[in-house]
Amino acid sequence: MNTVDSELVTMDASASGAQDRSEGPAVEVRVHGVPVTLLGTAHVSRASAEEVRARIASGAFGVVALELDEARHANLVDPDRMLRTDLFTVLRKGQAGAMAANLALGAFQQRIADQYGIEPGQEMRDAITAAGEADVPVVLIDRDIGVTLRRVYRNVPWWGRLELFAGLMGSVLSREEIDEQEIERLKEGDVLEATFAEFAERGSRLYEPLIAERDAFMAARLEQETKRLAEDAEARGEAPPRVLAVVGAGHLKGLREHLNAGVGDAAQQRVDALMEVPPPSPVMRALPWLIVALVLTGFVVGFTRDPELGRTLLGDWVWINGALTAVGAALAGGHPFTVVGSALAAPLTSLNPTIGAGFVAAAIELWRRRPSVGDFASLRRDATTLRGWYRNRVARTLLVFLGGTIGSALGTWLAGARIVTRLL
Repeated sequence: MNTVDSELVTMDASASGAQDRSEGPAVEVRVHGVPVTLLGTAHVSRASAEEVRARIASGAFGVVALELDEARHANLVDPDRMLRTDLFTVLRKGQAGAMAANLALGAFQQRIADQYGIEPGQEMRDAITAAGEADVPVVLIDRDIGVTLRRVYRNVPWWGRLELFAGLMGSVLSREEIDEQEIERLKEGDVLEATFAEFAERGSRLYEPLIAERDAFMAARLEQETKRLAEDAEARGEAPPRVLAVVGAGHLKGLREHLNAGVGDAAQQRVDALMEVPPPSPVMRALPWLIVALVLTGFVVGFTRDPELGRTLLGDWVWINGALTAVGAALAGGHPFTVVGSALAAPLTSLNPTIGAGFVAAAIELWRRRPSVGDFASLRRDATTLRGWYRNRVARTLLVFLGGTIGSALGTWLAGARIVTRLL
């Protein structure tokens, strides 16, 4: 049974309590009998932030739902949270790549927002503040951004991941000015989609995890919350409170469609399914071990055929792996100890898929150049320029991780090819 009725509207000033201004698109829906206003915003728009404050201050809403996950919400309410980041733990848990991508996304917003004197996510920050002042509860409906980025990673073929990251960094570090009319046009999309726009146009591999899945996730979360509100209101014999859902305007169409379709009691199952990160394919899981087996087999064949040939193969493996990993670390601005240490470690880590040369390089870099509180405090702003990535010790450690990882991967393939060539 359909639990939602919806109408696309642009709220007038009397309904929203807003002042005379250009307002964002809104969709009025009723979910489980609870009236919900889906307000489309731009995440770097001054007008969006003002409109959100005015709507909440109007007193028309009893609950505010935000396109945020717990981590992003925590960062907004506690700006000093970043200062307490344990970078070594991030590396050990294999989250360095996700942190670098997240930082690049934040830098993209920061670069645009700096032009107009508004902080990235200001409308979400203002919504949290206004809700607190009005004593209105806040619920978070977006999927964890780490899960989203990992699902993007799994959805892109291995050969496209390097191109994707290079394109992301290129869009972040671009110096092209963007006028305010273009900022307002972000109301037609989503900041993640805007950042990956060049790649998202090529097919659905990025669109699905970045936009479509999050539409489905947020719709399911709204169904969960409105059902709870309806049940609580019924138990008290009262009308349910009106909900204001603040989301990127690019999500309005998808949210409306999902809410119209409804999932009913299956909302939790949908949330759980969309929170899962697909495992690598069996081929990708086996590939590193297969490469190790082939390389070791090559050494055995070489030493069996001719001890001198075996030593030559071993030497090729060591110098090619070491040299390319060292080059990657050096290009990332690594400390001399980092460059030397990663060169020595790479031939061994390449034969052990459980530990990467990038992790070793970043760990040495942390040992030699431990980030200061100031590095964490200025991280988002420093990440908006290439020079800032090299100057900031946190960002540079992430670059060293990426440089060492890429160098080691290239070294493994080239050294492997060299071994095969010599044996043939």
